[in-house]
Amino acid sequence: MGELEALDLLLGLALVALAWRLLAAPDLFEGIVLFVTFGLLLSFAWVRLGAPDVALAEAAIGAGLTGALLLDARGAMPGASVEGPARLRWPVAVLAAATGGVLVAAVLTLPAAPAGLEGAVAARLEESGVAHPVTAVLLNFRGYDTLLELGVLWLAWLAVAAAGPRPDPRPELRPDLRAEAPTGPVLAALVSQLVPLLILVGAYLLWAGAHAPGGAFQAGAILAGGGVLLRLSGVPLPEAARAAPVVGLGFALFLGVGLAQAAAGRRFLELLPAQAHDLLVLVEVAATVSIAAVLAALFAGRRSVS
Repeated sequence: MGELEALDLLLGLALVALAWRLLAAPDLFEGIVLFVTFGLLLSFAWVRLGAPDVALAEAAIGAGLTGALLLDARGAMPGASVEGPARLRWPVAVLAAATGGVLVAAVLTLPAAPAGLEGAVAARLEESGVAHPVTAVLLNFRGYDTLLELGVLWLAWLAVAAAGPRPDPRPELRPDLRAEAPTGPVLAALVSQLVPLLILVGAYLLWAGAHAPGGAFQAGAILAGGGVLLRLSGVPLPEAARAAPVVGLGFALFLGVGLAQAAAGRRFLELLPAQAHDLLVLVEVAATVSIAAVLAALFAGRRSVS
């Protein structure tokens, strides 16, 4: 066994052990920390599998923003344990083992030569308007998927906005983030340096998505991370209901592009090669803004900041 094979084996075992430990953790905070650690290791696993796009999304959204949301929710709760009834542990363990067995069996029965669509994508790549096959698939060849993903984010924002603002349940432990209390020199310096850097990284990922790993979801998650830092440093973010002008921008523009193609006598979301590049750039930019706004608004949650 070579060094890389040993690394892959250790990485797989570490993921399984972490997953079991975080599900069985009696303390909620410990479970969240393990969840973030699991997400970071999982992003590394995606790198080893040759999927850097998925790795970027997992690190930024799966581990980063989701971890921040969980920690923020935990901060608004009284001390609690997530330890479930002992009688449920064995059934859950058996179910998890059975699911793992099914997944292993599925992997072992995969054909030796997978019949993928890589050749078909490569043959039509020039017509897609972009040079990166993943971006071509997500925005052109399978645009329905991305359109529906943007719709799901819009529905998530709609659910939070419809709930309306709420008072903080523990004001004595969570002072109003609108207050002009000093954030401290360390946090202030960190935010002042990291937020501009995150904006540059997000812009680069958006630009690189046309020819390299990156794109709207990765760029939007990075920009939303800057919003989370601002929120943690005491800078108020608009509550979910006030993010309406930008939250639905990506979904509305992508839907409008599809409807325009249908009105011109083509199939829904069918882009002509001559116009595909320009339209996809517009969709990517709008989607980036919407994704960043949705994720930042979800972190701000239903707290009133007015």
